[in-house]
Amino acid sequence: MLGGGFYATRLYHDLRQVNGYVYTVGVSLNTSKTRATYIVSYGCDPDKVSKARAIIVRDLDEMRTQNVSDAELQQAKTLLLRQIPLSVSSEDALAQGLLARAVIGLPLDEPVVAARKYMQLTADDIRNAFAKEIDTGNLVQVVRGPAPQ
Repeated sequence: MLGGGFYATRLYHDLRQVNGYVYTVGVSLNTSKTRATYIVSYGCDPDKVSKARAIIVRDLDEMRTQNVSDAELQQAKTLLLRQIPLSVSSEDALAQGLLARAVIGLPLDEPVVAARKYMQLTADDIRNAFAKEIDTGNLVQVVRGPAPQ
C-alpha cells in the first residue's frame, strides 16, 4: 500500500510528488521465523529528513486508523500479483525462492498461496494489520550522511 510500485504508491505521492522532500522512497518487509522488520528508506537532503519522517509517521498512522480506498486496494493487489511471476523469472531467482521458503518452513508454492490471499484482502484487513503490527511510537531511525538539520 505504501511503497513498492515507485510512483504508484502513497509514500511516493506524499513525499515526492506533493512535497518534494525526497528523491527516492521504498519499503521492504523482511521476515524470519521469529520476527519481521518493516523498513521505509528514502533519499533526501539533510534539511528534509525530519519533514519526510513526519509524513511517513502520518501515513503509517492513517494506515492504522483509516481504510484505504477501493482504488488503492486494487492497485496494491495488482502490484503484488505482478511481482509473483517476476520473482521466478530466472533459474537463480526460482532456486533462491524455493530455498528461502524451505529454510523458514513455508510451503514451496507459497507465492500461489499468497496470490489467493491477496485477492481476498479487504480494506478492513489492511487497516487491522497495520493497527496490530505497526506502532509508530516505537520507530527506529537510522540516518546515513550529514546529520539532519
